[in-house]
Amino acid sequence: MTREGPDSDDDDGGDSPSDGRATSQFSVPEMDCASCASKVESSVGTLAGVEAIDPQVTTGTVSVTHDRDATTEAEIADRIRSAGYAVEGQSRTLRLSVPDMDCASCAGKVESALSKVDGLDSYETQPTTGTVVLTRSGPEPTDESIVAAIERAGYEVAATAATDAGTDDDLWTSPRALKTWASGVVLVVGLGLEFLFPGANAQVGTVLGSGLHVADLLFLVAVAVGGQAILRNGYYSARNLNLDIDLLMSIAILGALTASLAFGEALYFEAATLAVLFSIAELLERYSMDRARNSLEELMDLSPAEATVRRDGREVTVPVEDVDVGERVVVRPGEKIPLDGDVIDGESAVNQAPITGESVPVDKTVGEAVYAGTINEGGYLEVQVTSTAGDNTLSRIVELVEDAQSNKTEREQFVERFSAYYTPVVVAFAVLVTVASPVVLGTTVSTAVVYGLTLLVLACPCAFVISTPVSVVSGITSAAKNGVLIKGGNHLEAMGAVDTVAFDKTGTLTKGELTVTDVIPLNGNSESEVLRCARGLEARSEHPIGEAIVAEAGDGSDREVEAFESITGKGVRATIGGVPHFAGKPGLFEELDFDLSHVHATTDGGLVTETAQQLCERNNCLDLLDGTVPELQSEGKTVVLVGTEDELEGVIAVADEVRPEARAAVSRLKALGIERTVMLTGDNERTASAIAEQVGVDDYAAELLPDEKVAHVERLDGESDGGVAMVGDGINDAPALATATVGVAMGAAGTDTALETADVALLSDDLSKLPYLYDLSGRANGVIRQNVWASLGVKAALALAVPFGYVPIWLAVLAGDAGMTTAVTGNAMRLSNVEAEALDTEA
Repeated sequence: MTREGPDSDDDDGGDSPSDGRATSQFSVPEMDCASCASKVESSVGTLAGVEAIDPQVTTGTVSVTHDRDATTEAEIADRIRSAGYAVEGQSRTLRLSVPDMDCASCAGKVESALSKVDGLDSYETQPTTGTVVLTRSGPEPTDESIVAAIERAGYEVAATAATDAGTDDDLWTSPRALKTWASGVVLVVGLGLEFLFPGANAQVGTVLGSGLHVADLLFLVAVAVGGQAILRNGYYSARNLNLDIDLLMSIAILGALTASLAFGEALYFEAATLAVLFSIAELLERYSMDRARNSLEELMDLSPAEATVRRDGREVTVPVEDVDVGERVVVRPGEKIPLDGDVIDGESAVNQAPITGESVPVDKTVGEAVYAGTINEGGYLEVQVTSTAGDNTLSRIVELVEDAQSNKTEREQFVERFSAYYTPVVVAFAVLVTVASPVVLGTTVSTAVVYGLTLLVLACPCAFVISTPVSVVSGITSAAKNGVLIKGGNHLEAMGAVDTVAFDKTGTLTKGELTVTDVIPLNGNSESEVLRCARGLEARSEHPIGEAIVAEAGDGSDREVEAFESITGKGVRATIGGVPHFAGKPGLFEELDFDLSHVHATTDGGLVTETAQQLCERNNCLDLLDGTVPELQSEGKTVVLVGTEDELEGVIAVADEVRPEARAAVSRLKALGIERTVMLTGDNERTASAIAEQVGVDDYAAELLPDEKVAHVERLDGESDGGVAMVGDGINDAPALATATVGVAMGAAGTDTALETADVALLSDDLSKLPYLYDLSGRANGVIRQNVWASLGVKAALALAVPFGYVPIWLAVLAGDAGMTTAVTGNAMRLSNVEAEALDTEA
C-alpha cells in the first residue's frame, strides 16, 4: 500500500526521507471514474500536512505526498473511506495440492491447523479434489509457514500455485451486482403490471391524496434495493461538496420520488428505471475499467512470486521478496528468471521479449546480465542476484508505467478544464428546461420534470473525462510489452506529432563496437599472418581499434613481444621475434620512407586478390595512398597499416558496423510520415558521410561537440512544425535528448540513468522499435481524438434533444453514461493490438 521516499518533482532533487515527508500509495479499486477521484481528492485534501494528491482512476490507486508528522497513513485511509470508498491491500490467492486430504474429517483437521495461522484472510478446503485455497493480503504468512501448518496436521503438500485474486466473475456476482439483478427483476414485474396487465395493477392505498398501485410499490422496492449504493455514494458526494454523477443521480431519483409522493406526478417508474439502469451502468463501467487495468496487471505478473535459492549447500524455494542481493538463484529450463542478476554458472538462450520486446532469444553465458521476468528457454543457469524484488528492471518499468499517467497530455488538460464548466452548465440547463418547458413547449409538469431528470443524468462528463487517460494507459502498457517504455502520456502524444527525427551515430545507427572489416595481406604474407602480427602489436594497447584487432585475431601470437611503445596519435611499436614492428596510420609509414603508392599485393594461385583487382590498375600492386586507403575511408572505415622498418605486411580496416535494421528503420519512418531524418555525430566528415549514405538519412552534421548537437536540435525544432525526436544511446547524448521535443534512449534495459532520464526508452538495442513507437503514438493520438469528440458529441446531442422529447431517461443512462464509457474504453483497448513489424534488413 505504501511507497515512501523523497518528492521526485522538486527541482532540487526533493527532500530526504528524514525530513518527515513521504509518498503513500493506496489501492482504491472502487474509484473508477472521474467523479470518484474528485471525491477522494476533496476528502483527503482536508487533512493537515497533505502536499499533493494524485488519484489515478485507470489503476485504482491514490498517491498522497504528506508530512508524516502531521498526517498518518491511517488518517489518509480514513478520509478515503469517508469519501465512500474502501481501501484495500493486494490480495493473493494460494492454491495448495493436498492429495491425502480426501474426507471431511481430514479437511476438518487441516482447517483446525490453518485457523492458528495469523494473517490469512480466508481458507477453503476441498476434499473432493484434495485442494486447499487460501487468500492473504500481506507478505505474512509466508508460503512456508502455511505449508508447515498443514504438514503439522499430518498431510503432505504436493504443489503450490499463486494467482491474483479478483476476476470479472467476481464483479458480476458481487453484492452490488446481486442487488442490481434483484431490483431489475422487480422492475420488470412492475412494468408488466403497469403496461401489460393493468387489470392486476390494483390500487393499494393513497399517499398525500395520490393513488398508490401494486406496480408503484414494486417500483419503490426496486429503488430501495438497487438504489442503495447510488444514494450512499450521493451522500458522500454531498458531504464532500462534489457535484458528480453519484450526487446528480441521487438528486434525480429523490426528485422523482418527491414529485410522485408530494405532487402526485407518478414518477415511480422513472425513479426505479434510474436506480436499476444506473447500477447496471456502474457495473459496466467497472468491467470496462478492469479491462484497462488488466493490461497493467499483466506487466506486474511477469515476475514469478518465488525463487529457488542455493543456501547452505541445498536448494530452497522462497518468495522473491526474501532473496537478498548477492545470493545465488537457480533457474531451470522453462522457468522465469525471478530477479535481475549476472550469470555465474551455465549457459542458455533467454527469451527477453517480456522486457525488451526482442523476438529472438538471446544467448547468455557466464558474466552476462539477465532480467527479472525473462524466460530461460533451454539450459541451466545459476544467477547471482544484483537487485532486490522491488528494485529490479521490471519493477522500475512497472512503477514508471504507473507514474506515467500523472504526466497529462494537452488534450487531457483541456478535458479537465472543460469538464469543470460542463456540469454546472448542464445542471443549470436542466433547471431551465424543467421550469420553462410547460410555458414555452406546452408540456405537462410531470414531463418537464422527466426532462430535467434526464438532463441531470447527462450532466456528468465521466466518459468524456476518462476518454484520454484510458487511451494513455492502453498505449503505454502496450508499448511496455513491446520493449518500449514511454514515461508519460504527454510524451506519447508528442511522439505522434513529430515530423523530424535526429539520430546519434555511434551506438544508435551503428553498433558502437569496432570490428575488423577488411584484411589486405601484402608482400607474400597471409591474412592470418597479418592478424597475428597485428595482435602482438596491439595486445597491450587500450585503444578501441587495438581491441578490435585483438578480438579478430583470436589466440595470442607464438612470438615474444618486447619493447612495446605507444606513438601518440600515430600508432604503436614493438619488437616481435626480435624484429621491430609497427602498426598505425598511413602517415606513420610515410615517415618511415615507405612508398605507399606502389605496394605489392599478395596473390592467390598466381591471381591477384579480389580486393587488389578492384583497387589497383597494375596487376599485383596497390596504390595505398591514392587508392586503397581513401577507398576504405570513404566507406567509413579506419585504416591501420602493419609492417616492419623494411616491409609492409598488410592493411587492416576497422569500422563501427551499421546496425542491420538501421536503413530499414529510417525508410519505415519516412513511409509512416516523418518528413526529415538527420544524423548528428562527433565523428569525422568522411565517416559521417559514408554512414549517412548507408542508412539513408536526409542530412547529417559531423564533428559536433555535445553543445553543438544541442544547437542543431534547437535549429531543427525551429524549422519543424511538429517537433523533433532525438534518438541516442543514453548518457553521452543527454543534453541533446533533453533539448528535443521527445528524447529516445537506446538499449536502456538495466540502465538506471537511461530509465530515469529519457522521455522514451527502447529497452533493447533494436532500431526497428522506433517506427513502432511512432506508429503507436500516431494511432494513440487518433484514438484520443475519437474518444474525446465522440463522448462530448454524444452527450451534447442527447442534451439538446431532451427538451424535444427525443431522449427517454433509459437512453440517457445507457447511451450517455454507460454506453459511452464502455465505448471509449473498448476503443482505447485497440491500442493493445498494435505490434512492432519485422523490418526487411536485406533491403
